[in-house]
Amino acid sequence: MAAAPRRPAPRTPAPRTVDPRTAAPRRPAPEWLRHPLQIASGPGARGALLRGALSTGPLLAAGVAAHRVPEGVLAALGAMFATVNDRAGTRRTRLVRIGVPGLAVAVAFLLGSLVAVAAAPGGGVPAVLGTTALVAVAAYLSGAVSTVGPVASMAALQALATLLIAAGLPHHGPPWTGAAMLAGGAGWVLLLAAALAPPHRGPGRARARAAEEREAVAAAFDALGGVLRAAGTDRVEDARRTLTAALDRAHAALDLHRRGRPSPAERRLRAQLAVAADACEAAVTLLWEARPLPAYAADAPLRLARAVRTGAPCGPLAAPAPDTPGRRALHEALLHAAEVFGTPGRTADAPPRPPLRDHPAVRRALGPLGREYGLRVALCTGACTAVAQLLRPDQWYWLPVTAVFLVKPDLGPLFSRSVNRLLGTAAGVGLFAAAAAALPGAAGPVAAAALCGALLPVAWRNFAFQTAALTPIVLAFAVLSGSQGAPVSRLVDTVLGCGIALAAGHLPRLGGRRTAVAVHWAAALRAAQAYLERVVDAPDGPREERLRLRRAAYRALAEARTAVSQAAAELPPAGVAAADWAPAVTAVERLVDATTACAVRVEHGGRPLPAAEARSLADALARLADDADARRRRPDGPALPDPVLLGSRCASLADVAGQLHAVRALSPAA
Repeated sequence: MAAAPRRPAPRTPAPRTVDPRTAAPRRPAPEWLRHPLQIASGPGARGALLRGALSTGPLLAAGVAAHRVPEGVLAALGAMFATVNDRAGTRRTRLVRIGVPGLAVAVAFLLGSLVAVAAAPGGGVPAVLGTTALVAVAAYLSGAVSTVGPVASMAALQALATLLIAAGLPHHGPPWTGAAMLAGGAGWVLLLAAALAPPHRGPGRARARAAEEREAVAAAFDALGGVLRAAGTDRVEDARRTLTAALDRAHAALDLHRRGRPSPAERRLRAQLAVAADACEAAVTLLWEARPLPAYAADAPLRLARAVRTGAPCGPLAAPAPDTPGRRALHEALLHAAEVFGTPGRTADAPPRPPLRDHPAVRRALGPLGREYGLRVALCTGACTAVAQLLRPDQWYWLPVTAVFLVKPDLGPLFSRSVNRLLGTAAGVGLFAAAAAALPGAAGPVAAAALCGALLPVAWRNFAFQTAALTPIVLAFAVLSGSQGAPVSRLVDTVLGCGIALAAGHLPRLGGRRTAVAVHWAAALRAAQAYLERVVDAPDGPREERLRLRRAAYRALAEARTAVSQAAAELPPAGVAAADWAPAVTAVERLVDATTACAVRVEHGGRPLPAAEARSLADALARLADDADARRRRPDGPALPDPVLLGSRCASLADVAGQLHAVRALSPAA
């Protein structure tokens, strides 16, 4: 099998003369210091400001005007939580993002009422211990559930905060009334989202319903065009990560709305997405071959993206000359695309869902990652509950609620969130004080809640902004409910909560991010091992299974890279050194790339893989995965084939061997 061209070596720039007297070395600030200042980017929901203005403030004002302040506060609280979850998306997406946490909040209020009753009556140490134990159990479950996904994480966070509020508030009426008010507030935001969301343009009701899915699939073809433009340049890794992320988003968009009987439009979108996944193998191989493609090569994916968005024919698809395995694979992928897009009735069914016990999210919640998250949240929330009941038994729930919003590991680095919490709380207290001084009576708190409720949908870009918007709303709830000294108490509780969370979050073996990074690292190695074994053991097996394993490997690597970036922003020693972990994750990414290129070359005219060397590579990667699962560091291992000697027999397997050497060299450091 002919050796594929290697990536060109980077050019070494000519040295520049630097005057040491005028050019002092500039070291970048550590990530934990820069992270609090970062502002997220992303699309905002259309009409979000209007929906926010019509949600929290009006419900609170209605309760005050009707002299039903407790009910108005609870309805406005449910609307506030729902407004936080109101992000850009279709009506069906908002139903999941707002409705699931809304139901969780209503159930949590009932459970919080039971906690208030179940705690030992009469006060004293037994009551403190009983309440703290029950809160710690609920916090553990909240932390474990947070590993399932973003919607589950937000539902667990808001449910735990509501449970604490229900356990500490004096109740006015039966608990089910409060639960109904919370659910009604969330339902009001859902109603606003359905009524005020901009209508989708396009002929046909089915196309309007599938607008989000169509855009996600079209974005995958756009990213495929970016990969073809990046071939032979220094942008290959970024382009490949963009493509795999776009494919993951497209699969998630289709799976989010999976129903019992999908419509023909949804099944056709799945067939079109399968074309993009098929072409991804060819694109990764082209990146590995490191040969620039002609300019017209990127036109085909853009035509396919336009066809997905408009429903029009894709037109002719031009492919480069099929003179390498990657180009032959791209040529066949485009022929398959022309067939799928040119056949109106071509559809595909969704892959079967795995059993609940085998679902990756369930395994994370029940595994070491869920246990670490749960213990961390339980420790911080329980400690804050005990301290608050001893210092301020009448309003003890404020302190643990502060810790809940800080210590959830999936929401960001603890130090960054603590700094932003302090700054945002101070700004929010100042804003509330200004509104209360400018307007007499209940008008000031209601006005502050209405103004900040309108700002909530756009305040998510930084935790300090979000805290500054949430604090006046919470203070308005407290003041209208009769709480005295709420602004000062809120500042004190924030300082105490940040201190307890930082102390507990940095305890050895209980705080920090090392377990999360290690779990994601082991999962990435295990996924890469499963993919490599499929390629070397069953090269002629079903392509669908190979594509599924490749996507699972890239998805696990993306999660590992995210875990490393978040851990690098933690305050030492709770974090990890990105210089140790990032190169190791990159090496596994290149190993999966090389495995993909190897599979494509064998499939398109290459000679069979040498059985002994292929098996030794799979066994070596399996040992690395076993060591990662067991948290062992063994720099030695079985002898690997020499990539140079192996290249004369099989260049494809030599590439895999070279990358596996790099992974094994970097694994002990990580």
